[in-house]
Amino acid sequence: MWALLTLYQLLRRTMVEAAESRPGTDPDRCGFTIALQTARDLLVCAEGVFEQGIGEIGRRVLSALSPARRTRVSTRKVKSPISRYAERKLDGRPDSSKVVTSMTITLLPPPSPEPALPATTVRENTGNGKTGSRMARVLAILQTEPERLWRAREIAELLGDVTLVATYRQLARWTERGMIKRVRTGRYTAITQTTSPLRDLRKR
Repeated sequence: MWALLTLYQLLRRTMVEAAESRPGTDPDRCGFTIALQTARDLLVCAEGVFEQGIGEIGRRVLSALSPARRTRVSTRKVKSPISRYAERKLDGRPDSSKVVTSMTITLLPPPSPEPALPATTVRENTGNGKTGSRMARVLAILQTEPERLWRAREIAELLGDVTLVATYRQLARWTERGMIKRVRTGRYTAITQTTSPLRDLRKR
């Protein structure tokens, strides 16, 4: 793999040097296939290996330059030969080619760093203290927004005394016991309690 990457970089560098030897030549016009085939021929024939200048590879590349690449006039589209839909959805892209005269680039600020989680897990308090057991605290967190899909990291941040690995482990254990519900990987929610009409009548 390293040998292939080295060969690729050497050929690309040779193509750029060949284009720079002729001012005004766009390196995009140099054909990589021509450079690769020429390098293979030189290797087989053992000719021109130590030649100075752009060498045989550069001369062949310059002798068969591709036409200048046309400027992009439309956005890229995914073309499907077989489509189940009669027409493409309206997504803002032009249906016909249009000249791009300007481009707007928006730089978004980097997201704020997530708060650091504890490096070690504090021993769980299972008594009747102020904080209560960790499971009860997690159930209280999930019940604050029953419809929300909570991430394990969000729960660990609110707990403040448990590592992320320990949070995953405990959430998995409580999910197996049916205390909480895992909607998908890494997302948890509270279990909504459903009441039965027959059970309500029996209580009455």
